[in-house]
Amino acid sequence: MAAVKPPARKERRLLTPETHVEGFRLARAVRRVELVEDYVELIADLIDAGGEARQVDIAARMGVAQPTVARMLARMAEDGLVDKEPYRGVFLTPAGRRLAEESRDRHQVVEAFLLSIGVPAETARKDAEGIEHHVSRETLETMRRRLAKQG
Repeated sequence: MAAVKPPARKERRLLTPETHVEGFRLARAVRRVELVEDYVELIADLIDAGGEARQVDIAARMGVAQPTVARMLARMAEDGLVDKEPYRGVFLTPAGRRLAEESRDRHQVVEAFLLSIGVPAETARKDAEGIEHHVSRETLETMRRRLAKQG
């Protein structure tokens, strides 16, 4: 039996350090925005369900320690997205509420689109959680139009 040769590898040139830095810096910024969007969306859900969002509830649902939540909430307060009230919970500012609604809307569109193309419900829910933060406006609008045609 003759030996099978692996396919030839296409030679890749290493990017310049500056190009790498730019790409990684952008990726980190996107991850920070993604995390903030997850927090405001969860806070909105908790407020809508029970009137307030407590740090302990946020930590439990995010799967992180309370000090992690405290640091994030402090940053979000500095950015004008949340108000923290002593001995109460965390509340969204108008800017935080807008961001939560935009994030929730993207999630719903992406999830509905995935369901419309036959992705199982549980997988669509999980995948939408990640895709919602990275989908471009153009792609999101295309998904909306496709869903409108089907509906």
